[in-house]
Amino acid sequence: MSQPPSTAVAWRRDLHVHPEVGFTEFRTASRVAGRLADLGWDVRTGADALDPGARLGVPDDDVLEAAFAAAAGDGSWAGDDRHLADMRGGRTAVVATLDSGRPGRHVALRADTDALPILESADAGHPPVAGGFRSTRDGVMHACGHDGHVGMAVELAERLTADPPDGRVTILLQPAEEGGRGAAAMVPAGVVDDVDVLLAAHLGIGLASRTVAAAVDGLLANTKLRAVFHGRAAHAAMAPHEGRSALLAAAAATLAVHTMPPFPGHETRVAVGALHGGTVSNVVPDRATMLLETRADAGGVNEEIARRVRVALEGAAATYGGTVTVEAIGTVTTATGDPEASAAVAEAARATGLEVVVPTADLGVASDDATAFMRRVQSRGGVATYLAIGSDLAGPHHTPGFDVDESVLGPGVDLLERAVRALTA
Repeated sequence: MSQPPSTAVAWRRDLHVHPEVGFTEFRTASRVAGRLADLGWDVRTGADALDPGARLGVPDDDVLEAAFAAAAGDGSWAGDDRHLADMRGGRTAVVATLDSGRPGRHVALRADTDALPILESADAGHPPVAGGFRSTRDGVMHACGHDGHVGMAVELAERLTADPPDGRVTILLQPAEEGGRGAAAMVPAGVVDDVDVLLAAHLGIGLASRTVAAAVDGLLANTKLRAVFHGRAAHAAMAPHEGRSALLAAAAATLAVHTMPPFPGHETRVAVGALHGGTVSNVVPDRATMLLETRADAGGVNEEIARRVRVALEGAAATYGGTVTVEAIGTVTTATGDPEASAAVAEAARATGLEVVVPTADLGVASDDATAFMRRVQSRGGVATYLAIGSDLAGPHHTPGFDVDESVLGPGVDLLERAVRALTA
């Protein structure tokens, strides 16, 4: 007889079936909040867990209300109604704390909850298809491992409840990691101001199963932008000279952004990820919307690249007789792990039977707004590290064929439990 899946795997599969994008994670956040509350953890949600005014890139009200209505309804998409009301309007953060009542340090673990706007593969060989847990929301999927992060956090909470460590442990269920929006809204709410040690774990990111990187220090600063180009509509055949094509301006801006020179000695990235404009072929488009980003291995360099990008966007708009408005919709900083925290993770990994490795340049670099938590804890005298739990992947991060190796979730929880117990003492 086959064994039932572990808590981590069961939660991970459930969330994979029911993915939710940033600030709409009503089902995910409320269900986890309910489970942790039932375990006896002190749970904060809504405005007690994030500052609504500090959020960037919040979805439109109609999008938020539709997602909330799905979680407030019946069936498999229903959330936990004990916590949903506090989350309405995109306040989908959860902060849960277990206090042993004994002396010890306060250790916090970040687990991100959001999915991505990607249509998941329907290929028969795709593991979630074969296993019966493919996303049931077309165009949305967990393509970065966040479902696994939440699953591990729930199983860790169950273990710690059964045998509480010294001090306090907090689990930060963070919304909207994709786009660098969630941590920036939680930090101003003071959720890590009394934390002594912050751990942020991520599955995969180029590491093989059964390996662990105790400190990933190459995370890039990142700025996400939304640019809206404005022009003048006209008949494309009868009066093209009267039009001012916002789409043409945006297309020229796209080329300008992607031909910007690199900064010598620095890792930098620019990318236009979406461009939408126009309605039909015979009307000069009077509006176009672009989503783009900049990244760099130093905050000041990223700021300069973002400034140059804005200049390029404005120049392209002016060249074609229009204007552009540019809005920052996400921001991420850099951070470096502390030796004490990373050493504890490395020791816990070895005790779990995992190989500790040092990330190399060929793994690539990305960004994660867990760095906002890390910087805040470090600025107040605490320590932090960003660790990677290796996982063989069915497909690369942020692609339709992505999937994690579920066999690493159990050892991942073992590692985190050992690290937490060592660091709270």
